[in-house]
Amino acid sequence: MLYREYGQTGKRVSLLGFGGMRFADIDDSEDCLRMIVAAAEGGINYFDTAPGYCEGKSEPVFGMGFAELRRRGLPYYCATKTFASDESAIRREIEGQLRRLDLPAIDFYHVWSIVSLEGWQARKRDGALRAFVRLKEEGLVRHICVSSHLVGGEIRELLAEGAFEGVLLGYSAYNFRARQADFDAIREKKVGAVIMNPLGGGVITRNEGKFGFLRRPGESMAAAALSFVWDHPDATCALVGFDTVEHIRGALAAMDAYRPRSAGELEELKSGPLATFDGICTGCAYCDDCPEGIPVPKLMDVYNQKILSGDGGGDPIANRLRWHWHLDRSLAAGCTACGHCEDACTQHIDIIKRLQEIAG
Repeated sequence: MLYREYGQTGKRVSLLGFGGMRFADIDDSEDCLRMIVAAAEGGINYFDTAPGYCEGKSEPVFGMGFAELRRRGLPYYCATKTFASDESAIRREIEGQLRRLDLPAIDFYHVWSIVSLEGWQARKRDGALRAFVRLKEEGLVRHICVSSHLVGGEIRELLAEGAFEGVLLGYSAYNFRARQADFDAIREKKVGAVIMNPLGGGVITRNEGKFGFLRRPGESMAAAALSFVWDHPDATCALVGFDTVEHIRGALAAMDAYRPRSAGELEELKSGPLATFDGICTGCAYCDDCPEGIPVPKLMDVYNQKILSGDGGGDPIANRLRWHWHLDRSLAAGCTACGHCEDACTQHIDIIKRLQEIAG
């Protein structure tokens, strides 16, 4: 297992992390316990959960798992999150979390899911940041972190607060351009960067025809997607949502076989087929000033899922809207077809048509 420094916290975390939202059977406590122990025995020491994962059962499962890791003398760090904004609600939340997780303090506590700067400012006015600082002063939180879905380098404004020691953000082989400005800010501020969705929510592994060039001899598609993320020195830890022990063993095997690319090799990879995906929005956010207030970059990210999912089944647009951005289709219906966004698009994407399709 490889480990990297988590920002300036003095903690070294495993480059492969355990994302606790996909247990195959969350009600099978023995199997879940086996998974947590297998991960820790394989060297994973970063475990990420949240109050709503697995219908609210993820945190209690990790609480049981952490107790077993303590019994076995295996090291671990716990990361969890809260949507709450005002101090009283945050305190109620963390008190319940500490009970469920059977812990005296949370190692990495996140302001959860910032999707707009306006939303962040609203939470800040409610007292969220002030509450987090007090929780750290009281020893209930060891490190203050934030979970961000911002685009176009807006993470820089969050980090300007000076309180956040780490960021949780989405990054993968298909959206790396949209995150470059984020990583520039993360590097400047020297904070930790934990990566969610390194497999693109499964999109990369289901689309070998589009992403097969990532693979090196002997690599699976999942290992290739993880290697791409691990190759970035600013990525502290990549979370994988494990569902079975076998899934954990496969990821650990990929970690054991991992051989880093040089900086030159990585840049060559980025400038090759990854740079030529037809119709994939790169998230530059030049279109992010719609006269009607439509969050165009976010909705183009949603449409990316449709392109990349191909015939994978389900409704990728609805899934991305609901679970990633927490948005409703009706937002796209507000488009007046003024063309302002398309004039700004450097990729000449037919944004209006895509908005119409998202609106249904």
